Amino acid sequence: MTTEQMTEPEAEAGTGAEPIPYPFPRPDALTPCPHYARLRETQPVARVRMPSGDSAHLVTTYDEVRAVLADPRFSRAATLAEGAPRLAAAPQRFPSLPNLDGAEHARVRALVSREFTARRVAALRPRIQQLTDALLDEMAARGEADGRTTDLVQALAFPLPVRVICELLGVPQADQERFTAWSGAFVATTGSTAEEMLGAIAALRDYFASLYAEKRRNPGEDLLSALVSVRDSDQERLSEQELLFLGVSLLVAGHETTVNQIGNSVLALLAEPGQADRFRADPDGVPAAVEELLRLHLPGDETLLRIAVEDVDLGGTLIRAGEAVLPSLGSGNRDGARFAQPERLELDRPLNAHLSFGHGIHYCLGSGLARAELQIALWTLFERFPTLRLAVPAEQVPRTSGRLITGVASLPVSW
Repeated sequence: MTTEQMTEPEAEAGTGAEPIPYPFPRPDALTPCPHYARLRETQPVARVRMPSGDSAHLVTTYDEVRAVLADPRFSRAATLAEGAPRLAAAPQRFPSLPNLDGAEHARVRALVSREFTARRVAALRPRIQQLTDALLDEMAARGEADGRTTDLVQALAFPLPVRVICELLGVPQADQERFTAWSGAFVATTGSTAEEMLGAIAALRDYFASLYAEKRRNPGEDLLSALVSVRDSDQERLSEQELLFLGVSLLVAGHETTVNQIGNSVLALLAEPGQADRFRADPDGVPAAVEELLRLHLPGDETLLRIAVEDVDLGGTLIRAGEAVLPSLGSGNRDGARFAQPERLELDRPLNAHLSFGHGIHYCLGSGLARAELQIALWTLFERFPTLRLAVPAEQVPRTSGRLITGVASLPVSW
């Protein structure tokens, strides 16, 4: 039985005997499942049954989601323990930055932050613009032969973030078919088997072991070469396993999220009459518009699972030590207690403290890079193609499923 087939009492079960089946289906590529709005009103901390079969507390209101992300009693590191509740079929037990807490997390993050600086990202902006222009040149040229239609995911949303993260990290772009297939299984919830997920983790680990060996032989100016240098100069500050999975995390998160956000954003601007024109008419408002698109149409509903390390009262619900908590960023971003007219796409929305990059110690390390890519890609696209429009009805645009990071699977457009 899907959640769409539930009766009202079943859908509102949260502390009862039977958890709600999760994840929830979406009506279409832009609209979240209506259960989120119902849960925010009736049960902001509700018990769900995850694809693994384990139960978790799904947190849906802004204040409670933000509290979970900031509270050290809700641990990422505890998800690595043998027998800990997990979201998907296979556990992810490796020492990557998102899986560390406290002093261990601070140690590794400080090393990465020293290299992944705002100055490095700012220096990338001209290159991001150059790559965007080249991709749109190709799109225009192909369009002349194809009746001025294309799949925007393949033309821009996918290749741009992949090329940017490859250049930043120093990963050969020629390997993109290999690592994008692995990363899809890496972020799976229901879309891959346990064997496929574990195989993807092993393949990415082995790939980075080989890549780091090459960086040691022939270091460059890229981020991975810098991290290898840190590791080799002071091995107590970064273990080899941490180095390996740091590379994996940066590569996967560095393109999966932005690929999906570009597609989601373009669909949102084209699906609602007048929004693309309003976006194009205000170049100074592009940063605020990008924040609003991130708030309302982020690439996925939930963030990474946490485990309570002691009993915690969360919004009047007792979370016991050892129980899992699943914070819903997408639901928190639509909470009317925090945002006026939360379901409305308001491109000049003021004071937009959305949760799409997280909060607390695990706030997204690559947020500056993602913002730069989104601002440049979206503005250049709509400036270059002022008559851009959907080639199919918005409700027919397919969405990816079975993954923690999601977006449109393809985006047919014409101009």
